[in-house]
Amino acid sequence: MRYVSTAGQSPPVSLREALLAGPAPDGGLYLPERLEPLPENTLRRLHGQSLADTAVAVLGHVIGGNLPPDLLREVIESGLDFPMPAVSVENRIWCLELFHGPTLAFKDVGARFMARLMGHYLQDEETELTILVATSGDTGSAIAHAFHRQAGVRVVVLFPRGRVSPRQQKQFTTLGGNIRALAVDGVFDDCQRLVKQAFADVDLRKRRPIASANSINICRLLPQMVYYFHGVAQLPLDATPLIICTPSGNFGNLTAGLMARRLGLPVSRFVAATNANDVVPAYLASGRFLPRPSRSTLSSAMDVGDPSNFARMLALYAHDLLALQEDVFGSAHTDEATRVAIGDLHARTGIVLDPHSAVGYLGLQAGLRVADPRASGLFLATAHPAKFAEVVEPATGQAVPVPDRLAACLGRPEQVSEIPADYAALRAEIES
Repeated sequence: MRYVSTAGQSPPVSLREALLAGPAPDGGLYLPERLEPLPENTLRRLHGQSLADTAVAVLGHVIGGNLPPDLLREVIESGLDFPMPAVSVENRIWCLELFHGPTLAFKDVGARFMARLMGHYLQDEETELTILVATSGDTGSAIAHAFHRQAGVRVVVLFPRGRVSPRQQKQFTTLGGNIRALAVDGVFDDCQRLVKQAFADVDLRKRRPIASANSINICRLLPQMVYYFHGVAQLPLDATPLIICTPSGNFGNLTAGLMARRLGLPVSRFVAATNANDVVPAYLASGRFLPRPSRSTLSSAMDVGDPSNFARMLALYAHDLLALQEDVFGSAHTDEATRVAIGDLHARTGIVLDPHSAVGYLGLQAGLRVADPRASGLFLATAHPAKFAEVVEPATGQAVPVPDRLAACLGRPEQVSEIPADYAALRAEIES
């Protein structure tokens, strides 16, 4: 299996090259050269199978000869070592809980897989690799924890100052060591722009090897395909037709789902659920993609006004709007609706959602209203509610217990440097 650029102007590369490059030389993003369906007998066996066995079947099919089977299983079992249960919420509606990893967010899936894969490829390298990460919340903590103390790797996390929840921020600013946190005077899109400028800086890259751990890196998305299969395999066999809702910001998570659909994931339609940063739902409704500065919302990790992975979505569908509309329904939701959903669901069921997962629940409700009346639904719960207690507790009227692994970082001092939204400032930090 080789990987090709969405821009179409760079030659195909190997898994190792795609992992260490981040974006392609032509500015595009890598996708697998082909996504052929899993064999029918393999798909049938996934029902009730363990997460590790599902991951081996799915990733072994896609990665192919890039990794020996024993090494692939080792990477999977050491990285995806936490549960991802599908929990019943209401009649024929389930929630796939992806927040049981070390940093209590779905980003742990891609981050831990990447860290272990990168460790394999870098074990014989002598030059230190700098990993650049732009984060609106959970990516920074997941990558920081996954690579903390890993030899030969330095991580630089860029985040928008004052726009990340306090508990999210503590998770990646208190580690120290090989983790450096930069508070950017701007919004997430400024952080993402600075990272892209670094990758386009040929002179810098000659002197300082850099890689990306954002969802612009295809190796973040590959393992995310796994939990779609794992989630569906936990549902009753009669949960069809199935609608899956993915709360979306930079759209890597949804892109992974669309890739899984190409592999044979039995889903009727996806819902792309956003907050007020609704440029993709607006595109699906109008056919016009109009990126804009991001708006600050309660679901801050989804505050993205120019999502990188939109290019991958278009490439998967050969820029065919009608084909994309067949598979994806867009839905945008306000902060007030998010607050109400958190409180209402808790009052009726006892289930507590964080703001991002609540947007996913709202999006699923919207998708089911226009679906086959017999349809079932699954939405992704992407973060633990304790990470957003300042939103969740007023909405539910109850305190959210703080897991030990989150509580451990709250009392530690932060180590943060502030920089303007200026590339010269970032370059100086990288070279220091």
